[in-house]
Amino acid sequence: MEFETVIGLEIHAQLKTESKIFCGCSTQFGAPPNTQTCPVCLGMPGVLPVLNKKVVEFAIKMGLATGSTINRFNQFARKNYFYPDLPKGYQTSQFDLPIVEHGQVEIEAGGRKRVIGITRMHMEEDAGKLIHDDQEPVSYVDLNRTGTPLLEIVSEPDLRSPEEAAAYLRKVHAILRYLDICDGNMQEGSFRCDANISLRPVGQEKLGTRTELKNMNSFRNVQSALEYEVRRQRDILMDGGTIIQETLLWNPDRNCTESMRSKDDAHDYRYFPCPDLIPVRIDEAWIEAIRATLPELPEERKARFMEAYELPEHDASLLTGSRELADYFELTVASCNQAKKASNWIMTELLRELKGEELSTCKMGAEQLGVLIHMVETGTLSHKIAKTVFLEMMASGKSPEIVVQEQNLGQVSNEGELLALVRQIIADNPGQVAEFRGGKTKLMSYFVGQLMQKTKGQANPALANTLFTQELAG
Repeated sequence: MEFETVIGLEIHAQLKTESKIFCGCSTQFGAPPNTQTCPVCLGMPGVLPVLNKKVVEFAIKMGLATGSTINRFNQFARKNYFYPDLPKGYQTSQFDLPIVEHGQVEIEAGGRKRVIGITRMHMEEDAGKLIHDDQEPVSYVDLNRTGTPLLEIVSEPDLRSPEEAAAYLRKVHAILRYLDICDGNMQEGSFRCDANISLRPVGQEKLGTRTELKNMNSFRNVQSALEYEVRRQRDILMDGGTIIQETLLWNPDRNCTESMRSKDDAHDYRYFPCPDLIPVRIDEAWIEAIRATLPELPEERKARFMEAYELPEHDASLLTGSRELADYFELTVASCNQAKKASNWIMTELLRELKGEELSTCKMGAEQLGVLIHMVETGTLSHKIAKTVFLEMMASGKSPEIVVQEQNLGQVSNEGELLALVRQIIADNPGQVAEFRGGKTKLMSYFVGQLMQKTKGQANPALANTLFTQELAG
């Protein structure tokens, strides 16, 4: 029996506001535990929340960027559940009247493009954080994160493979970063994802029993967890078993899912309209004012890169995958005026050396890379030597000119100096010279290679070819 995979993602994006959603406490990451709290975010008796206007603006911005409907009338609700990191015993969220609905995102995976629907986006407050002691059977509660504003983005169950899920996640992540409303740091928990996954026989409309995956803090983990769950559910169904609806945790050390808790079809939560917050009413003038501030988004920038810089679609897609990388590329091009060369250096050398780290960790400026590319194109450096210079620039942040000077890596273009070496090589290789003059012209690379060895790769290759051609013609 063939099965179809059905996946839906719930993304929690922590919004880049300076203060929390309902109080003035700082949202800065990394402060000592329980130092960024107040009676409001701790839910003390008699306090009242005040909505942060910036949170509403950011939610509208994301809605506009995804072609969604902005609900002019929306309201907050209390989502009731009890957990040690939730001091009020409920989470202030949105339920039946969210701020954003019915959007879409275009993705590309497996060689084809698909449009993935967004069911809704709603504003809510984050919970605190439990810190488990590795030595003792105790846990500590840090409430600094309590009340930090979140935008929950819920997709339609439109994703049909783990690869599509990862592509969708990356696309939403890129849009949030382009809008500058979320820093997208998965390690710090400011961009989190829960995945619902089920299998059903091909052709069946009814959805299968789903499981929910949590504890995935990287794009790779999301895809790996979903791939494992597809295999696990398929094996159970092929053996005639039944999928249990439950919440699972991904264990990246063991590369498997582990049961966290069972989950029946009844609602786990009870929602009630929040009596402390009035409904949010949004007028057209505000929406249009926010629309006017929207930056060039990934798809628009990709199209411009292909047209203005004449880049292949593959290059343009990769370079516009993040705002930072796209900016870096354009600054590099401005410095060297060689778009395809800049693209090649960034996609191969730069990304390889970053090893998955953020571009912000790179010591080498985009303008410096542009200068290096220009030095190669003008014959100041050979491509081989340029790679050596590049690695030093990545390690030290020094300019290419300084690296070349300090390590004496400049290209040898002195015709008299090279001519003497060329004549010596010809004299030392009479057999190869006879073969070359007999028509075996491919030996030119052999002669140039010999010269490169003698000059430690610093000979000007164009001049070397010219000199060998002249001398061998005689």
